[in-house]
Amino acid sequence: MDAESEALLAALRLQLDWGAEEALEDAPPDRFSAPVPLRPAAPPEIGGAAAPSPGPPPIATVALAAPVASRAAAMAAAAGTLDELREAIRAFDGSPLRETATNLVFADGTPGSGLMFVGEAPGADEDRLGKPFVGQSGRLLDRMLASIGLSRAENVYISNILPWRPPGNRTPSDAEIALFLPFILRHIALVRPRRLVLLGGTAAKGLLGSKEGITRLRGRWREIEVPGLGPLPVLATLHPAYLLRTPIAKRDAWADLLMLRAALMAN
Repeated sequence: MDAESEALLAALRLQLDWGAEEALEDAPPDRFSAPVPLRPAAPPEIGGAAAPSPGPPPIATVALAAPVASRAAAMAAAAGTLDELREAIRAFDGSPLRETATNLVFADGTPGSGLMFVGEAPGADEDRLGKPFVGQSGRLLDRMLASIGLSRAENVYISNILPWRPPGNRTPSDAEIALFLPFILRHIALVRPRRLVLLGGTAAKGLLGSKEGITRLRGRWREIEVPGLGPLPVLATLHPAYLLRTPIAKRDAWADLLMLRAALMAN
């Protein structure tokens, strides 16, 4: 294979890693021109008269949104154990994320520990191994936990707000978060933690229902209402991946860890 062919293949592999799923058109579209109106086909004549018009076609995105969301909520509510919830998520076909991911990433750690962490979404390493936080950010998280005497092997349970990896490790959309929210809420209810820690802005905004960024949400205990469990103390903090990109923020994360340790020791 010559150098030019190798370069083209490398470019294609890079686009796949970034989550590219569609090829570009040969010519750029003129987005300033008026759209060409679609002419409906002439209705067939029945007995010399035109058949009545069937009316405007339904909008698929609106028509499908409510049933898919309702199905997700029903499947989540029907799960009575963690194993049943895992299989319900695996069987749920209302999101294309399932088709592009390699493995379902459900959870890791000790379910009966009383302390649950919820992150954003699986990355490439998590998708390959089927466990949350196993890459570089996961190793940092393990060191953070160890600094206050915690470990997923003994007293921490970890999951994500999304169970499937978004293509290219992109940030989950609001629609994806809303669709999978019943599953993570049911997950929390089944684990029955005494305290919940949210890692990063996506998990914090999704479960706290806030539009504020993580720098405003972190640093203090809040409370959420979990169906089937009741009120639950929640602490939002910075995601380990963000700390890897912004080492100066580790000071704030350490303050949050000290708050968590104080709360655990008080119980």
